[in-house]
Amino acid sequence: MNKQPRRWCFADQLGPHFLDDPGQPVLLVESRAVFQRRRFHRRKAHLVLSALRHRATELGEQAVFLQTGTYREALDQLDGPLSVCQPTSWAADRFVRSLPAVQVLPARGFCTSREAFEEWAGNQRTLLMENFYRSARRRFELLMDGDDPVGGRWNFDADNREPAPKDRSELGIAPPWRPNEDEIDEQVRADLDRWERDGDVSFVGNDGPREFPVTATEARAALQVFIRERLPHFGPHEDAILAGDRFMAHSLLSAPMNLGLLDPLECAYAAEDAYRSGDAPLASVEGYIRQLIGWRDYIWHVYWHFGDGYRRRNALRARADLPDWFAELDADAVQARCLRDVLAQVRDHGWVHHIPRLMVLSNYALQRGWHPAAVTDWFHRCFVDGYDWVMVANVVGMSQHADGGLMATKPYAAGGAYINRMSDYCGDCRYRPSERVGDRACPFTGGYWWFLSRNADQLAGNRRMTQPLAGLRRLKDLDDVVAQQRRLNGEPP
Repeated sequence: MNKQPRRWCFADQLGPHFLDDPGQPVLLVESRAVFQRRRFHRRKAHLVLSALRHRATELGEQAVFLQTGTYREALDQLDGPLSVCQPTSWAADRFVRSLPAVQVLPARGFCTSREAFEEWAGNQRTLLMENFYRSARRRFELLMDGDDPVGGRWNFDADNREPAPKDRSELGIAPPWRPNEDEIDEQVRADLDRWERDGDVSFVGNDGPREFPVTATEARAALQVFIRERLPHFGPHEDAILAGDRFMAHSLLSAPMNLGLLDPLECAYAAEDAYRSGDAPLASVEGYIRQLIGWRDYIWHVYWHFGDGYRRRNALRARADLPDWFAELDADAVQARCLRDVLAQVRDHGWVHHIPRLMVLSNYALQRGWHPAAVTDWFHRCFVDGYDWVMVANVVGMSQHADGGLMATKPYAAGGAYINRMSDYCGDCRYRPSERVGDRACPFTGGYWWFLSRNADQLAGNRRMTQPLAGLRRLKDLDDVVAQQRRLNGEPP
């Protein structure tokens, strides 16, 4: 009988579903070179190393755990066959496929296989996420009544766009699950401190107590808290921001899920069970399931479908460098309240939910024409749930419109009026969302019109941009807006 190959699990493949059976021998590698090549957020480095070391402790003698400079140095210490589930980046995938002794298996940790996606994509004129999501709902029989969606609607997004409550500073719901650090976390922190002192690595952002699960047991506990206490409130304010409530009703499960600690399909069925048992409303459950089997899987497949060159697309010819205050997370240099607060959250926690990411951070970058590759790299390094496959499609395709519309039907650009409607930031800000020129001009409002002015020719053929471009042509002070934005470009707002 052939000996079962040892399963090499990368640091984002740490859940039990990456093994063929519970007793399969495992290889885990902690590579110092990963942190020497790029300046990751300190909290992200802590989370990844803590998860990897916790998994090694769980497995005990079942795992070979090697702490080396590079992956190749680790592999040189091993004999015998290895298997690995397809890694989550083009670079890692090329590396493992270059190793003759390593068997590369299909990816795990996602709902739809690459083969199923490519079959679906081959029958589509355009790769609309909504169409992919509906096909996934049918295949997995999630929220279905026979051939029809539960409630007669596929998508309850229109019900989940309520602005931030005007009468309170937080939603007032149960807090998310929080971990307790242990001796492994203490050792990780000591090692990171030593590496920094020795000059081996350099980080961005601030250290602090671990906020996310690092084991499958912790991740399941966090999922249960979300399903039981937070999912019922998730939908209505899904797209809203409150300065005093950085979590809102979001799950905070993207980090453990992207470490491979949770199976997204199991999470989707758990959410459906909450609806079927009457414990959560349909709009909230549908919105969460759409994130899992729709958006998350869609981003994964777009990453592979468009090839490794997709990351270099730059349809709007954005060339500006990230200014130092943004790259270094210097929130104290910023006066615009929304951007200052969101950047401070990234600095201190390595995480904000998806609307500050898209409509504050990414929107600001898009308006100022920062190079999409640099923006992608920044998000990858600075967010605890950021990985290459996550950020390439989200940034290049969605937030920076750098693929020219292959993924998103229009740029996600908005002025201060949107932030004012969906958040409580603007009331105490020195800038006014209704003003686009002068000392009190909102940098998002002025930046929005500057973005349209720079890219009017590129966007002219987009039907969804007809109304904004018509508004641009009616601006009598456009020259003043553009001149002010050019003068201030690169300075903290």
